[in-house]
Amino acid sequence: MIRFFLRWLINVVALYAAIAIVPGIRLMEGQGNPWISLIWLALIFGLVNALVRPLINMLTCPLIMLTLGLFVLVVNTGMFALTGWLGAQFGVGFTLADPWWWTAFLGSLVTSLVSVVLTLLLKDELGHRRSARSSH
Repeated sequence: MIRFFLRWLINVVALYAAIAIVPGIRLMEGQGNPWISLIWLALIFGLVNALVRPLINMLTCPLIMLTLGLFVLVVNTGMFALTGWLGAQFGVGFTLADPWWWTAFLGSLVTSLVSVVLTLLLKDELGHRRSARSSH
């Protein structure tokens, strides 16, 4: 359960970084605290990545292999834009300035980089810890 909450927190920080760094991304002005919107948006982001991404990766596998993995950047961009759109349906999303594709691309890059760095920093808490007996 702690692993789920750490992942959720990583998503919150990564989305916050993308919104703060990329000039064309703006958090929707919801009712109340913007951090509450980010928390809900991070949950949507996690669900999109857990439910939609595997299907898209499977369907685009030939393109991913043909481009030596670079098409994954296109998939990430689509997942980022989908997160903003779905969040907007619930009043907690973000808007992308035109050209929306490049804004979503930069947002997905920032989100991915921050997520990777935080995952590496928290790898002991996120991973399965091996006991001293199993390492011999």
